[in-house]
Amino acid sequence: MSIEAILTPLIVQVALTFAMLFWMGFARVRAIRDGEIRVRDVALGEPYWPPRVQQISNCFHNQLQLPVLFYVLVILAIGARKADFVFVTMAWMFVVTRLGHAVIHTTTNNVPRRFYAFLFGAVILLLMWVIFVARIFLAPVSE
Repeated sequence: MSIEAILTPLIVQVALTFAMLFWMGFARVRAIRDGEIRVRDVALGEPYWPPRVQQISNCFHNQLQLPVLFYVLVILAIGARKADFVFVTMAWMFVVTRLGHAVIHTTTNNVPRRFYAFLFGAVILLLMWVIFVARIFLAPVSE
């Protein structure tokens, strides 16, 4: 696979993370500007943000959790030359679940649906890791 094909799902995930970061920032600034919250109320933590702002913030923070394992795996797969069509397809599946999770989280916030989106992505990522590790340790040495 081309490096572009391998990196595109990773770049989309990074774009989602930055989009959530900026949305969170704008929502927080708006909440302060509109008088929904005072800066001193949130200076040492997040529990006092208005619910909508906290919802967006939680979604952003979710993009800093499970996707870290995805980033590491993509980098390792590139370095080990183990990123093939199956890997890229699964990478896209993972990213789609993260996009779905973010949409659910920032709209209806239906917890069971959000959980299933998260779980499906986590299982895909776990399978990606299992396949990668199997290819590393079970592949014949060619050097």
